[in-house]
Amino acid sequence: MSRLSSFPSIRRAAGPAIVMAGALGLAACGQSASPAADSAPEAPKAPAPTEAEKLAMLAALPAPYNDGDLENGRRAFARCRSCHTITPGGPNMTGPNLYGVFGSKAGAREKYSYSHAMRTADFAWDAETLDHWLQNPRTFLPGNKMSFAGLPDATDRRDVIAFLKVETGFKSE
Repeated sequence: MSRLSSFPSIRRAAGPAIVMAGALGLAACGQSASPAADSAPEAPKAPAPTEAEKLAMLAALPAPYNDGDLENGRRAFARCRSCHTITPGGPNMTGPNLYGVFGSKAGAREKYSYSHAMRTADFAWDAETLDHWLQNPRTFLPGNKMSFAGLPDATDRRDVIAFLKVETGFKSE
């Protein structure tokens, strides 16, 4: 009702109807105060790993990734965040969600529209493949739709890969 305070004639004419419509609008947007009676409770989410757990995961990675700098990897990955998410069940954006990417077949994520080159690529994502991809995606797989120019610095690529392994559910064997 505060937005209507500048328009007293509209506020007087609309009165309770506006208030009711606003309340219904909030309920329609999923912002109701009480959950629906037939909705199942959400399963609790696993807690995010602590910094100590992340460092232990980093140490367990194969060389050279076990020497990665997670903070530098996070900073370097910031260039990727405008197109990619890395959370479990996160949305696809301009690029696909990268959670669980290691070991997955290239071009196979559901609900993402890949280029023909990526859909027909015959490889699975591992650290070595991702390193070559990140160096220059255009020359690695001509015809893919990724517009990113790449990470020319080998240390940045190592750190991004270590960061992704720690942040995206990678399980070392």
